[in-house]
Amino acid sequence: MSRVPGWLAGLGAGLTRISERLDERRNEAEADDVPDVAVVPAARDSIPPPPAYAPTVAARPDPVAAIPWGMRVAAEAGWRLLVLAGTLWVLIRIISAVQLVVLAFVAALLVTAMLQPTVARLKRLGLPRGLATAVTAIAGFVIMGLVGWFVVWQVMDNLDNLSDRVRDGIEELKRWLLDSPFHVTEQQINDIAKNLSDTIGTNTEEITSAGLQGVTVMVEILTGILLAMFSTLFLLYDGKRIWQWVLKLVPAQAREGVAGAGPRAWRTLTAYVRGTVIVALIDAIFIGLGIYFLDVPMAVPLAVFIFLFAFIPLVGAVISGALAVVVALVTQGVFTALMVLIVVLAVQQLEGHVLQPFILGRAVRVHPLAVVLAVAAGGLTAGIGGAVVAVPLVAVTNTVVGYLRAYGQEQALRGAAVVEAAPTAAPAPLTASGPAAAGTPGTAGAEGRE
Repeated sequence: MSRVPGWLAGLGAGLTRISERLDERRNEAEADDVPDVAVVPAARDSIPPPPAYAPTVAARPDPVAAIPWGMRVAAEAGWRLLVLAGTLWVLIRIISAVQLVVLAFVAALLVTAMLQPTVARLKRLGLPRGLATAVTAIAGFVIMGLVGWFVVWQVMDNLDNLSDRVRDGIEELKRWLLDSPFHVTEQQINDIAKNLSDTIGTNTEEITSAGLQGVTVMVEILTGILLAMFSTLFLLYDGKRIWQWVLKLVPAQAREGVAGAGPRAWRTLTAYVRGTVIVALIDAIFIGLGIYFLDVPMAVPLAVFIFLFAFIPLVGAVISGALAVVVALVTQGVFTALMVLIVVLAVQQLEGHVLQPFILGRAVRVHPLAVVLAVAAGGLTAGIGGAVVAVPLVAVTNTVVGYLRAYGQEQALRGAAVVEAAPTAAPAPLTASGPAAAGTPGTAGAEGRE
């Protein structure tokens, strides 16, 4: 029994030596896999150092710092403009898809702006809101319908007389061309008339399809009129509640500014519609009287057309005035047409320099270049309806942007004043029942959500 511990000790020593040899072999194998570190300094020593006169290579700057400041500002503004342009493009596409509904609602807004003061006046006299709305809407729609019926009646009643006058005027124009110094021959005039006749004959199918499209247009016009009438009724009766509902869709941070800009935009729209109606009425009366005294046929329908086209700024006056001059030319001759042109220009000068500045005043102040561009863009986008609503839209946008800019500056000044006064303010007590408890972040957030 005494030999057993010695045997075990020898076995343990042998296993220890075997383990040490295995560790040595493992370390040698790992050393063979690792590159020789001792060679690296020798390799580095073999590379000669750069000469003293060699230029030093500066470290590469940060890419953001390498771009000029102006280019960075242009890039920041550029992608924002692209996002804005894309948003506007999508919005225009949506409006084009529902163009009839949009134009009907905008027309209802214009009619409401014209009739709403009457509703307010009747309510002040003691009439209920529903009765005042009904009386105003019915009276307004009846007057508009009578005006339209009167125009159609006058045109149909004078159509035969006008066609005879036009035929006589064409013959007179033909004789004037033959006697003029332009050396126009009768054969040339007959060739022009034959070409016109052939053109009408070859395009009969297109004219027929245009007539069928005209039926579709009439259906759309009637649908738009009905939509505008219903929208006007609801806006007159419940406009304030509709505006309050719209404000709930605005983010809470911008709700106060939009709530302040809304009434100012409505006052601008009301002033524009009221002033435009007055100016158009004065234009129609004076130009219509001039046409009537010059014995031009259809003086009353022409005056009504002048009144309606006056709602298209600048362009409408030119079109209606040109129509009156053409009718005078083909029915009464060159002298009468020249006199009608003088009357139209005189009234338009009176309108541009006296009536519009006096009646519209500062409520609607838009640069003439903005008016021309707005009318052109509105006409290209939505036709006559777009040209009519372009200028009031620009006027309202100008008012809203001006108010929001002033509101933002005022808020910034208030914030700066609060920051300056904060260090001198007395600290509020931190008790659960004091003001500090009422102003905790959780309570403030609850109040903001309410």
